[in-house]
Amino acid sequence: MALVKVIEVIAASETSFDDAIKNAVKEVTKTVKNVDSVYVKDFKVHVENDEIKSFGAVCKVSFRVDENVKNGKQG
Repeated sequence: MALVKVIEVIAASETSFDDAIKNAVKEVTKTVKNVDSVYVKDFKVHVENDEIKSFGAVCKVSFRVDENVKNGKQG
């Protein structure tokens, strides 16, 4: 039986929402393996001096748990 876990992350970009989502995936996959999907839960922007300074994305990342890890085995 496959086990799927979900974590929530917040990522940002000075360029766009699209770039913020790409940053989320790039950073998460550095430490989390078997990522299946990313659900974008929310968007936000940071404003400074009446201008948008950064774009943020709140993401739920789903990933399959490796059978060896699930059973307490390493490598």
